[in-house]
Amino acid sequence: MITVQRSVSGSSQSPRSPSSQPFLSVSVTDPVKLGNGVQAYISYRVITKTNFPEYQGPEKIVIRRYSDFVWLRDRLFEKYKGIFIPPLPEKSAVEKFRFSAEFIEMRRQALDIFVNRIASHQELQQSEDLRTFLQADEEMMERLRSHETGIFKKKPADLMQIFKDVQSRVSDVVLGKEKPVEESNPEYEKLKNYVFELENHLAEAQKHAYRLVKRHRELGQSLSDFGKAAKLLGACEGNALGKAFSELGAKSETLSIKLQKEAHQLLMSFEEPLKDYVRAVQSIKATIAERANAFRQQCELAETIKLKEINLDKLMLTRSDKVGEAEIEYKELKAASEEATNRFETIVRLMNEEIVRFQEQKTVDMGIAFHEFAKGQARLANGIADAWRSLLPKLEVCSS
Repeated sequence: MITVQRSVSGSSQSPRSPSSQPFLSVSVTDPVKLGNGVQAYISYRVITKTNFPEYQGPEKIVIRRYSDFVWLRDRLFEKYKGIFIPPLPEKSAVEKFRFSAEFIEMRRQALDIFVNRIASHQELQQSEDLRTFLQADEEMMERLRSHETGIFKKKPADLMQIFKDVQSRVSDVVLGKEKPVEESNPEYEKLKNYVFELENHLAEAQKHAYRLVKRHRELGQSLSDFGKAAKLLGACEGNALGKAFSELGAKSETLSIKLQKEAHQLLMSFEEPLKDYVRAVQSIKATIAERANAFRQQCELAETIKLKEINLDKLMLTRSDKVGEAEIEYKELKAASEEATNRFETIVRLMNEEIVRFQEQKTVDMGIAFHEFAKGQARLANGIADAWRSLLPKLEVCSS
């Protein structure tokens, strides 16, 4: 089982070493099915190694389930506005695939990548929720999950509404009730266009990667079937011809196994990374939605303050006894407006930093994925060519 480990500094020193640099690595391992029927789920052993003083010790092992990872993602999304929270793998909607060995390994790998991206992020690695996730016992995690009310706990319809709110309020504009409140920033528009185009291109690439995996598997199965038929044909023949058919069948079955292995490798090292980045872009879109919401709140408060100023001026001219109350409301609104402005500016600053980090990491990850793809295809092509080439002398004898 391959474990992806990342550290803040890339140091390989032991967490116990006093001279080591700050170090935090996490491994998600040993998936185990627990329970039966609809209550069945997969648990994972999460191993943390660190020398961070905030942690309980240099090594901690806890048991976690998928819903615990969801809890962590939700908490981070609520608290770290402007930061691209790493995505989680989706649940399998098809019951028969939920506990297949391949699906379980794909999810384990994706969860490992998820938590290590958090652990290697300069801001997110300081999260108290991350420390809780990596150290709390199972009973504590169960209590925390039961009280979670984050954005991703809402119904799908509610979540879709959040994304729709990013768009202008078309009906209100048509009816003349209000103008759309949208951020008019060329760089921001460029970012949004890039994100939406990237999502489309990645989704298209992942779709064709899936077809490649499927094609490898189908070809492998066809070779296996052909190999069995050729061996049976060889058993009916005698002498050199029968032996040649038997060897042809055996070679076909060997190549079938090679194709099935390569299909699995293609799935794990090429299709899954592409799918992971499709999910990552969707996380960026969720942050864009938060930015749009923060901008709208800032604008609405600014407009409300203007109205309050006008009202306050009128009350002061008429020497109304409501001046004191209006002044208090105005000050409260002013403070709320300043807080909204700071919140929006923080989101903008963090997003600018995050998109640079995202593009740098994407370049590395996609480079690795496409390199592995090309290397695997070359390895497969050479293996197939060598296998068939080894049969040519014996087949040529028969044909002559």
